[in-house]
Formats: sequence, structure tokens, C-alpha cells
Amino acid sequence: QLQLVESGGELVQPGESLTLSCVVSGFGFNLDDYAIGWFRQGPGKDREEITCISSGSRTLNIADPVKGRFTASRDNAKNTVWLTMNNLNVEDTGVYYCSARFSGRESDMFSWYGDCNSAAMEHWGKGTLVAVSS
Repeated sequence: QLQLVESGGELVQPGESLTLSCVVSGFGFNLDDYAIGWFRQGPGKDREEITCISSGSRTLNIADPVKGRFTASRDNAKNTVWLTMNNLNVEDTGVYYCSARFSGRESDMFSWYGDCNSAAMEHWGKGTLVAVSS
């Protein structure tokens, strides 16, 4: 069982930037075996996938509303994944979650072509609130 803890959510003004972090812990695991998804749920909205990053740091999906503004990154040796958010707007307000799905390790000779479908994610953090307001 993995544990994921998000942090970094704040109140910011439109146009500003934030970086969220997700620290993963557990017994007998290597983070380079897991794809990571970032999700958010805004007020009165359904949870939506923001982006998905493979165990080998390939971007598997990026949602249109954040494309060109948000970037996921990871350092498997540090058991940490980040979401860098630039040029935030009011519609970005919501609770942001990181989640993990076992995929196996990627290498120069093997790439994983799964996804971060919400129902397929196996481990979830409790979320961190990002509020964008003037």
C-alpha cells in the first residue's frame, strides 16, 4: 500500500504560478514502477484528469485547459512528483490530487502505453487546495 501526500496549495492571484509536490512512501516499492496522475476538482465540478506522467517521465496526457501552462515532473530517487502551474486563472481553483498506478519500469527498450484513467488509479492522496482569486 502506497501513501501519497500532496503539498503546496495556496491562495494566489490570477497570472501567478505555483508548484505542487507529491511525496510517495510505502513498503518495498520503487517509484519508477508507477505512473502518476494529477487530478483536480473545482467547486461544483466533477473530478478531472489534469496530466499523467509515466514511470520514465514521459507525459502521457495533458488536459486542454492546462496545456502549455502546467507541467508534471518527477524524481524517482526522491520518491517525489511535482506539478508546476504557470499563469493560473480563476478556473484553475480546486482541490488537486496525485495518484499512482503500477506500470512497471520503463527503459530505453520498453515504454508503457497505459493511461491515468481515474478508475484505474490504485493509490490516492488526500489533496491540496489551490485557490485562484483576485
